[in-house]
Amino acid sequence: MTNKKPLKRHKALQPLSREHHQGLLLSWKIRTGLKKGIELERIKTYANWFDKAHLAPHFNMEEVYIFSILNEDHTLRQQAIEEHKRLGALFADHSNLEDNLTDIADTLEQHIRFEERILFPEIQKIATETQMKYIEEIHYETDFEYNLTDEFWK
Repeated sequence: MTNKKPLKRHKALQPLSREHHQGLLLSWKIRTGLKKGIELERIKTYANWFDKAHLAPHFNMEEVYIFSILNEDHTLRQQAIEEHKRLGALFADHSNLEDNLTDIADTLEQHIRFEERILFPEIQKIATETQMKYIEEIHYETDFEYNLTDEFWK
C-alpha cells in the first residue's frame, strides 16, 4: 500500500482555506448553542450575520474565480455550486429553527470538507501557474471580522 502525502495547499488558495476554518467554527458555534439550549433566534441571527458578512462574499469569490478553472460541466464544479445554493436556501429559511440550524451546521461542514479534500486538490492539479497567480493577486488575506455582540457559544 502506497502512503500518499497530502497535497500541499497552493499559496493562492490558502486564504480561502483559512476562511473555511471560520466556517467550520460557525458550525461548531451553532452546535454548541443548540446543546446549551440557547434561544434559537439568537443563534439564527448570528448565523445569518455570518452568512452575509463572510459566506456570501466567499461563495461569490469561489464561483467567479476558483470554480471557473474547471469546465462548466465538470461534476465537482457543479456539485460545489449546488451546495452553495443549498446553503443559501438554508440561511434564507426561518422555519423550524432547530432543524434549520442543525442542517446549516451539518451542510456547511460537509461542504467545506468536500472543497478542502476533493475540489481544491483537483483545481490545483488543473490550474496553470498564471491562473493561481491571478487568484493570489485578487484574493488576499484580510483580517477576519468577528461579531462578539452575542457570544452565545461561551
